[in-house]
Amino acid sequence: MAEQEQSKIKEINIANEMKTSFMDYAMSVIVSRALPDARDGLKPVHRRILYAMNDLGMTADKAFKKSARIVGEVIGKYHPHGDSAVYETMVRMAQDFSYRYMLVNGHGNFGSIDGDSAAAMRYTEAKMSKISMELLRDINKDTIDYTDNYDGSEREPVVLPARFPNLLVNGTSGIAVGMATNIPPHQLGEVIDGVLALSENPDIDVAELMEHIPGPDFPTGAEILGRSGIRKAYQTGRGSITLRAKSEIEEHNGKPRIIVSEIPYQVNKARLIEKIAELVRDKKIEGITDLRDESDREGLRIVIELRRDVNANVLLNNLYKQTSLQTSFGINLLALVDGRPKVLNLKEALEQYLKHQVEVIRRRTSFELRKAEARAHILEGLRIALDHIDEIISLIRSSQTTDIARNGLMENYELSYEQAQAILDMRLQRLTGLERDKIESEYKELLARIAELKAILADEQKVLAIITEELLEIKSKYNDERRTIISMNEEQFEDEDLIPRQNIVITLTHNGYIKRLPISTYRSQRRGGRGIQGMGTNDNDFVSHLFTTNTHHTILFFSNKGKVYRLKGYEIPELGRTAKGIPIINLLQIEPGEFISTVIPIEEFKDDQYLFFLTKHGISKRTQLSSFANIRKGGLFAINIREDDELHGVRLTNGEREIIIGTKNGMAIRFHENDVRLMGRTAGGVKGISLKNDDFVVGMDIIEEDHQVLIVTEKGYGKRTPIQEYRVQNRGGKGIKTSNITDKNGSLVALKIVSDQHDIMIITVAGTIIRTHVEGISITGRNTQGVKVIRIDEGEEVATVARVEINEDDLDETSSGEEDLENQENPTETSDLENESE
Repeated sequence: MAEQEQSKIKEINIANEMKTSFMDYAMSVIVSRALPDARDGLKPVHRRILYAMNDLGMTADKAFKKSARIVGEVIGKYHPHGDSAVYETMVRMAQDFSYRYMLVNGHGNFGSIDGDSAAAMRYTEAKMSKISMELLRDINKDTIDYTDNYDGSEREPVVLPARFPNLLVNGTSGIAVGMATNIPPHQLGEVIDGVLALSENPDIDVAELMEHIPGPDFPTGAEILGRSGIRKAYQTGRGSITLRAKSEIEEHNGKPRIIVSEIPYQVNKARLIEKIAELVRDKKIEGITDLRDESDREGLRIVIELRRDVNANVLLNNLYKQTSLQTSFGINLLALVDGRPKVLNLKEALEQYLKHQVEVIRRRTSFELRKAEARAHILEGLRIALDHIDEIISLIRSSQTTDIARNGLMENYELSYEQAQAILDMRLQRLTGLERDKIESEYKELLARIAELKAILADEQKVLAIITEELLEIKSKYNDERRTIISMNEEQFEDEDLIPRQNIVITLTHNGYIKRLPISTYRSQRRGGRGIQGMGTNDNDFVSHLFTTNTHHTILFFSNKGKVYRLKGYEIPELGRTAKGIPIINLLQIEPGEFISTVIPIEEFKDDQYLFFLTKHGISKRTQLSSFANIRKGGLFAINIREDDELHGVRLTNGEREIIIGTKNGMAIRFHENDVRLMGRTAGGVKGISLKNDDFVVGMDIIEEDHQVLIVTEKGYGKRTPIQEYRVQNRGGKGIKTSNITDKNGSLVALKIVSDQHDIMIITVAGTIIRTHVEGISITGRNTQGVKVIRIDEGEEVATVARVEINEDDLDETSSGEEDLENQENPTETSDLENESE
């Protein structure tokens, strides 16, 4: 017994068995479940559903029947899988947001674009749609092949006649084993035009076909950005397109709002709205005050209410980037060709359909020819019978049985079995003259029809003409307007598109910590106020640069070694008022021992603008601004610095300005910028001011008419002096005295040009900031000490002074420096900015 059982055991190689079994499974999924046939664009389950509905008589002109009845028919006869899979497939075929041209007409709850599932199959009803009947038209005329069903008890079609190119018209998606297909839907009339163009010119290329089929057309509309993705997909069979919701910005009650009327294909509307609400809740998107879904039977409508001060375009760009209001659709034109998966380009997909239609028309024509010839054969027998009607009647009356009569007819008149049987079945009314004429007329028509059918089979051009005629008929019945707009703008969002234009303050500390804040953080105070704590610093650090700019402006960073780097305003992190900032080495590729000495915001790089450089030892240089338009990530050399020197400051000029320079020991020189000739980007420069051994440059500015020279000392003293007291000299001189330096006021810290329309921001070494109006600072002569501008604690010193323009709405004059200084309107941006460092 044991030997008998042992003999039943078969040894196999497990690796070979796994390979064989997996390949069998993979091919079963590929061919029998996941991929569509290139000819009718249907997967087996879709084909079986439509065939079962047609077989049950659930055509478009009949009454609705329960969905459960259809599902039962499909799984009982053709599809040996779960009923839920069949029902869910049928539900999608009845959804106007899933199928471009619905193949099932549903009655009841068939789900929604919000992701709601359909009602149970026992509640819903369905029947074929009118256009789906075109997929099965002529199916009973031997146009397609049939195969056994899963148990051999029924026959089912291998493919449907598909009288319109459903593969492209409705598209499909599916995941097989090791491969996937994702074919977008298209507009019916455009695809038909493409098929007709191919039939007229078999050598047409993809680019010419795209004149007829410009791109996909989704049931939910929306917009396709650009044509390059479409072109690639149509040429290679693979590509990706960007879909964007259709939206518009409008004013409502004085506030902007965004109206979304179409969303990308396969986007769940409810989840989209939830995602927007989540972004608002997490403060990743700010400015949305209300979010409503006002969709109804008339169409989709999402209303996004915005704050009055919000830039609606920027916020909409953020929504496009962070939500499914903009999505990518990966196109993969993979379909079964002769039972094998193949990636098709646009022309190949149309060729497969056209080839299928040629076969369908030929088979239908052959079927009709056989039928016509059979009928003509019968009519020939009837004509013989009418010619010998008396003899035939006598023969039939004298015959004992039908078989004897039939055999007599066949022998006496050389008739076939079918002709003899037709004579026996003929009614007496056919003996009338009128009926005889009808037989003759029908026979002649049949002969003409037979000749026509044979001519069609003999001439492929006639076959193509029939295909053209029938496709145009379908186009006239079912064509509609394109829903998806194809935009020529292949817009790719840069970060800049997602950032609102805001005036900002940027601070940079002596130790290289940088941050940005809204300019509304600071509010004006009277001269002598205590200021507010601008940022947290330690004992070894202080704010060395503070300037105003815009989030979209380019910021040039000049280092002490003469190199220049660049960032956009929005690339600098926005932190709290008391935050220290982040190390600038995290943003710029600064070398060891290098630090930023000057920062200048640039709105546009123009040829008629120049950068004026000045080193700590008084060396100056002038270079065109456009020379710095393209700066590598690692920076560029802007000026050649000597070993014992470093770059102090840089100014933006127009070529016709006068420069004033101030030194630590209170000396100043004024000269025309043209005294310094234009030089290349890496030139070393010429002497701007002659300095004593213990002196160095602390300030440089551009002369403005009706302005004054402002100086601030390290002990918090300052004054304004009329420009007229500074005569124009030649560059390279020692200059004249601009301040009386004493132990009381300390050395000069800053020199800049101001007017009554300016404020100044003064930053101490400890990081305290005060903003004060220039008009509150006394105007005195050059050789004076000045007045107290800021009260500072014992041992503390002024580190930096920056100039800002006054915005009248920004003034909130208070004597207390401890008041909360947030939530004010933004002042206008300064035209050029001073950055000081000891």
